[in-house]
Amino acid sequence: MIRFYFHPTPNPQKISMMLEASGLDYEVVPVDSRKGEQHDPKFRLINPNGKLPAIVDTDGPGGKEVRVFDSNAILLYLAEKSGKFLGKAEDRGEFLSWLMFVATGIGPYSGQAVHFQHVAPDGNDYGKRRYSNEAARHYQVLEDHMEGRAFIVGDELTIVDISAWGWIDKAPFVHKNPDVWDKYPNIKRWFDAVNALPAANSAREVGKDHAFKTEMDEDAKRAMFPSNYA
Repeated sequence: MIRFYFHPTPNPQKISMMLEASGLDYEVVPVDSRKGEQHDPKFRLINPNGKLPAIVDTDGPGGKEVRVFDSNAILLYLAEKSGKFLGKAEDRGEFLSWLMFVATGIGPYSGQAVHFQHVAPDGNDYGKRRYSNEAARHYQVLEDHMEGRAFIVGDELTIVDISAWGWIDKAPFVHKNPDVWDKYPNIKRWFDAVNALPAANSAREVGKDHAFKTEMDEDAKRAMFPSNYA
């Protein structure tokens, strides 16, 4: 059984899709980051970084309980556990390269672009330019790569596609532009195909039976960005 610690944001959404696509048995454990539940000492034993997502595999290697945190580490762990979406051996170099490209590029720069454009107080024009421009640059790298391709790596769905899908899903919000897809037709073609998969549709339903806090009020900002208030 996989205990899946979840909040409805892009990185946990990747894991929702992976769990749905792989068929692994799991249960959802809501952690409301806008209420600061990620700082609970019990959760910090699972993810000392105090972020979502995280998992606990109650039947890990040797039958021992295993914790895994960071979305891309979780994707790798679940792919190896299930034997699915790891791609072909001959594509391993590309697979690892593009997985890390999402982990260190598209994900964090998209997140910072969102923060500076939608959350940070006025007067942070440098931050807005820096992260929105870097998010756009990473998108262009992927756009060029996707010319004539159905999947990011190889000829079948892998966790690289699942990892990218979690953030690309938020493209208009990341770029603060509802027409952003006009700039990235190759990504849009790929995204539409992945987004139409049954696992993507069911992933969007994960956690909907829980009432997460939606207000980004002062308490939520203190919970989510505690270093700003140190």
